[in-house]
Amino acid sequence: MNTPLITDELDLLQSLVDLKQHPQIIELGCGAAQLSRQLLVRCPACEVVGLDVDERQHAKNLLNPQQRLHFLQAGAQSIPFEAGRFDLALMLKSLHHVPLDQLGQALAETHRVLRPKGFLYISEPVFAGALNEVMRVFHDEELVRAAALRAVQEAVSSGGAWEQVTEIFFEMPVHYRDFAEFEQRMLNVTFLNHQLDKTTVQMVRERFEPHMTAQGADFVRPMRVNLLRKR
Repeated sequence: MNTPLITDELDLLQSLVDLKQHPQIIELGCGAAQLSRQLLVRCPACEVVGLDVDERQHAKNLLNPQQRLHFLQAGAQSIPFEAGRFDLALMLKSLHHVPLDQLGQALAETHRVLRPKGFLYISEPVFAGALNEVMRVFHDEELVRAAALRAVQEAVSSGGAWEQVTEIFFEMPVHYRDFAEFEQRMLNVTFLNHQLDKTTVQMVRERFEPHMTAQGADFVRPMRVNLLRKR
């Protein structure tokens, strides 16, 4: 079976969840909240709260306001809202950034702030593919991604709090004009805060350059979505 190529994950989210019926949304580990920003343009009835633990990213978000989008500096393991506040929670490539010993707590907190039958949309990169082989030179996420998946599976298999609506695998295209753009986007992003020596940067470049063409470097990032519903 061919894995579908999806260029806009918001299309996938909208195919799975009726956002008009789930307007109160929290994004956990929101980063720059790119998908949430697009969601609010498409869905005027929705309102999003974005949480991120990174102080610098939170400051950037506050400098880029948008109607119906609110930001708080907090983590998924301690959500500063009352029980049953939201219809939908989003974790977009963020669950594996939760400290490993707090993954269960993060899922429990998310469950707490969702209304009955509320959804949790978890989108995580699969540890595979050519781009992953470039990235793992300086940022190997094999263990944390596996731990995040186990936490989801255990939360579902426990049979109490969550039911899994669906699990979907897809691929997202990723394009870089050149290594300089890759370096700017991936080596210098805020949450990684890499300070790499010249030898490591050269190793990364050596893995990256074979993918370059006259049009730049194109990759696909394998992804997995687990859509859970609060029991």
